[in-house]
Amino acid sequence: MGEQPIYTTRAHVFQIDPTTKKNWVPASKQAVTVSYFYDSTRNSYRIISVDGSKVIINSTITPNMTFTKTSQKFGQWADSRANTVFGLGFSSEQQLTKFAEKFQEVKEAAKLARDKSQEKVETLSNHSQESGETPSTNQASSINGTDDEKISHVGPEAALLKSENELLKSAVEQSNTNAKKWETELQTLRENNARLVDALQESSANVESWKKQLSACKEESDTLREKIAELEAQCDEANQEKQRNAQLTVRVQELETELHDKEQELENLRKQAEIIPQLMAECESITAKLQAAEIKNKELEGRIEGLQLDMEDSQHKQGNMKNELKKFMDILDGKIDELHEFRQGLSKLGVDN
Repeated sequence: MGEQPIYTTRAHVFQIDPTTKKNWVPASKQAVTVSYFYDSTRNSYRIISVDGSKVIINSTITPNMTFTKTSQKFGQWADSRANTVFGLGFSSEQQLTKFAEKFQEVKEAAKLARDKSQEKVETLSNHSQESGETPSTNQASSINGTDDEKISHVGPEAALLKSENELLKSAVEQSNTNAKKWETELQTLRENNARLVDALQESSANVESWKKQLSACKEESDTLREKIAELEAQCDEANQEKQRNAQLTVRVQELETELHDKEQELENLRKQAEIIPQLMAECESITAKLQAAEIKNKELEGRIEGLQLDMEDSQHKQGNMKNELKKFMDILDGKIDELHEFRQGLSKLGVDN
């Protein structure tokens, strides 16, 4: 019958890094077929996987092997003959569970095959020992017999004994060879287990270190977030301050425009004030004339009656002019006071800015 597949699945294949004995190295670029094979001739089981024309797994299953689930979708086993550790990544937890159950089933079958082989060797050994006693007994019983009887009795038994001894020798040699192989496999498994334990401890230490680094990164991230929030608050304050400054700039421009208008108005008032000396001169001239007229009136009492109307008219005009001049002075004083208050307000606003 030869070697036949008994179970097939698909998975990503990995091998342990032979240098570091820690990291996994991908043996396939994608999921490949992984199969259990049974060799009826040798009564052995193997796990075989081929990626294109390259054989990436060729692992003979022994009773000492153990398949370990390291996560929900990943499992591994150590092969002392190949001196490596194989890892399989499945697409689902169900596939991993089924593969592990099949591994355990095949492992038990390999153990039964080994036990049957040992029982067969022991049976052959016992049978050989029993056959070794028979010729000596027959030889002792036929010492007193004839030569023909000796030849006919001893010949077939000697040939049978010789063949059984050869079978026993080959079985013992095979058993010794298998024992040495099993001892070598056991020692290799112990070494692999020790390396795996060291790798597991180092991985645990690395996990703790990564946890500490993650905690430090989280704290640093929280600190940066707080700083960013503070900077955003400061930016908001700066934007508000810019808006206030812009409003103040607009207000200053408005006040400067008003000041320019006030200065223009003041300039007009100054121009109007330049006429006041002329009016005062006219008033003084009229006063002089009035005085002269009074002197003349004293001298010319006779002419008073004639000029009384003119004098009353002149006094009336002078009163009107004085009233108008007083009103104009009051208005000018008010404007000057307003301009003074406006300048004080503008100075106070500049100090606040």
